[in-house]
Amino acid sequence: MLNFLTSGFLTLIGLALALGGAWLISLGGSWYYALAGLAFLVAAFLSFKRKPALLPFYAVFLVASLAWAVWETGFDWWQLGPRGGLTVLIGLWLITPVFRKTLTSGQPVPDVKPTRSFLLEGSVVLAVIVAVYSMMNNPNEVTGVLPGDPVVSSPSYGGTVPDGDWHQYGRTPYGQRYSPLDQINIENVTSLEQAWVYQTGDMKRVDDVPETTYQVTPLKVGETLYLCTPHSWAIAIDANTGQEKWKFDPGIPQNPDRQHQTCRGVTYYKDPGVSENGPCTARVFLPTSDARLIALDADTGEVCPSFGDDGTVHLETGMPYNPAGYYYSTSPPVAADGKLIIGGAVNDNYSTKSQSGVIRAYDINTGELIWNWDSGNPEQTEPIPEGQTYTANSPNSWSVSSADEVLGMIYVPLGNKVPDQLGMNRDENVETYSSSIVALSLETGQVQWVRQTVHHDLWDMDVPAQPALLDITNQDGQTVPALVGPTKQGDIYVLDRRTGEAIIPVNEVPAPGGAIPEDFTAPTQPVSDLTFMPDPLTEKDMWGITLFDQMACRIAFHQLKYEGRYTPPSLQGSLIYPGNFGTFNWGSVAVDPERQVMFGMPTYLAFTSQLIPRDEVPPRGTEKASEMGINRNIGAPYAVNMGPFVSPLGIPCQAPPWGYVAGADLRTGKIAYKHKNGTVEDMTPLPLPFEVGVPGIGGPIITKGGVAFLGAAVDNYFRAYDVSTGNQLWETRLPAGGQSTPMTYQTKDGTQYVLIVAGGHGSIGTTPGDYVIAYKLSE
Repeated sequence: MLNFLTSGFLTLIGLALALGGAWLISLGGSWYYALAGLAFLVAAFLSFKRKPALLPFYAVFLVASLAWAVWETGFDWWQLGPRGGLTVLIGLWLITPVFRKTLTSGQPVPDVKPTRSFLLEGSVVLAVIVAVYSMMNNPNEVTGVLPGDPVVSSPSYGGTVPDGDWHQYGRTPYGQRYSPLDQINIENVTSLEQAWVYQTGDMKRVDDVPETTYQVTPLKVGETLYLCTPHSWAIAIDANTGQEKWKFDPGIPQNPDRQHQTCRGVTYYKDPGVSENGPCTARVFLPTSDARLIALDADTGEVCPSFGDDGTVHLETGMPYNPAGYYYSTSPPVAADGKLIIGGAVNDNYSTKSQSGVIRAYDINTGELIWNWDSGNPEQTEPIPEGQTYTANSPNSWSVSSADEVLGMIYVPLGNKVPDQLGMNRDENVETYSSSIVALSLETGQVQWVRQTVHHDLWDMDVPAQPALLDITNQDGQTVPALVGPTKQGDIYVLDRRTGEAIIPVNEVPAPGGAIPEDFTAPTQPVSDLTFMPDPLTEKDMWGITLFDQMACRIAFHQLKYEGRYTPPSLQGSLIYPGNFGTFNWGSVAVDPERQVMFGMPTYLAFTSQLIPRDEVPPRGTEKASEMGINRNIGAPYAVNMGPFVSPLGIPCQAPPWGYVAGADLRTGKIAYKHKNGTVEDMTPLPLPFEVGVPGIGGPIITKGGVAFLGAAVDNYFRAYDVSTGNQLWETRLPAGGQSTPMTYQTKDGTQYVLIVAGGHGSIGTTPGDYVIAYKLSE
């Protein structure tokens, strides 16, 4: 009976590998799987016939498989495991006495001496030795140390924010995500403990769109924290205790066409010319997911009627099209130069009749429109007259901008024109401003300079992150006002923020061609010398938990069009790597203006992009808005089907690590370290805390104490790292996904807190929640 069951199992394995392997060979792929399938079929026959030759035969096959696996991957455990796990387990079964007894027929089993095969036993031992050795290796890591000494003793943080406060999304208008607090440091961070928890009450609803997510970074002003929730509630809570002070619900209607249901933050402002306190002398500005900007009294949460139209600026004003749910603001406006400056998000790849990507500056006290910059009509920045509309479907800014009031500029990260994957019919303005960082005059909105990060973008490579501003001391000892701009494709642009000129060199390199006949690709693409772009994928990089899903990924890899980074979308389907999830996304990076270094979380996930001719697009069903799956591109000749490149088991087809923490010297452009980050504990049915290096979305902060804090990863953990080495110092389990950027502050009693919002992320499926959690050092 054991022979029959073993033979049947081996036969099933052999048939699956032989048939799939033959398919893979026909696509130009590895011969191993087909040969392995034949070997399993031979082993099944020998087992069925009870031939002792099965054992040495399988030993040879096992050693050959081990040699092939090491040849393909080296001593990388996470790559060797799927290649050898099944074959070694079967080898272990074959050397058990209970099975070996069955290989001699004609005698009663109790009288049979088990057949021995020292060759098979030795091959299994060899495989275990290789596995143990590979577990001790970290072949994908970069190990080093960032410079520890401050380059300057009194850096500019931007603005006049007290050290213990956090007044804007990135703490100051510079967006550094750096705190000068050092009570919590690398020596004592391990003693952090939970101080308090607040729950907002705004939970994900059954009728919400897939990307309903907590991405907010709270502000801290005085002794109060201000934040928003996915459904655009504004909340004030006590910074010492977490007790709620007030809550404002703007009553956002549900809308299945809204692609994103999120709020990254609110904006605080107090008129410096008003010394007394009174109604609305301090304000909180709330962007909503139904395209409103609401002014609230910071003390009470009441609407400020003197702002805009009875407390509200309607962002749909001036738009050429206005279908509900297609335009809104997910990010807080910038308060600078007496103005409130805001962009907006449009639904990606819904329709060519898309709203404008206009950037608008309003009087921060009255809500009066002061200037508007529309990349489709870039010269006309004075407010458009009544009856005129902004340019439809011009590149938009859905992320957060930074500002330098001394230089008089705001730095805007721009996206692309809809559709992202089709470049025909783009005019000169789109080709100039799409996927770029644009510096605008704070006074007039006029363009000061533009730096494009992707030419003729066909990959949804929006500039996703708030630029970080700091002053860099160059090798000659000169101080250069700098801008650090992370991109989805992995490049970090370090620019002179006065002119947009590169401080760290940027070079044009050849890029793949082969767009559809109606379109074209740029012959070259810019690449910064400071880059976290991944190496091109090969068939050997395909991964899976078993040989079977790994083989399926190899087959899929060869069926896709892929010529490296910037492979254009195609009718057959293209592999886009990095994918539009981005190496960096809205979480940006954190910079230390004293040491002039950065800390970030590069993520690596391949996506697929397949164009669908208009007459082949299926009719719309009841699906909700999402950037995954079929994006209809109404009005364009093609729709696009896009999503992560995953195996039949829903696991990334490319081998891990998929996520790192990394540090780089911004003066030299050198990457000091790159360590895999996060576990698969919340990615698998079983809570396995294997440190693989997982994807994440969110951002880090740095403190003067030498500690970086980061949640973001798809496991529900909040972690602290040594900025100098990237080594993890502390972690704590979160009750929900921490896909947000943390912050830190100090209260009047001198206590430093670290705070993170944990509410989960709909697109990546982390645990939903509504938690605001503060930590402090144990007493």
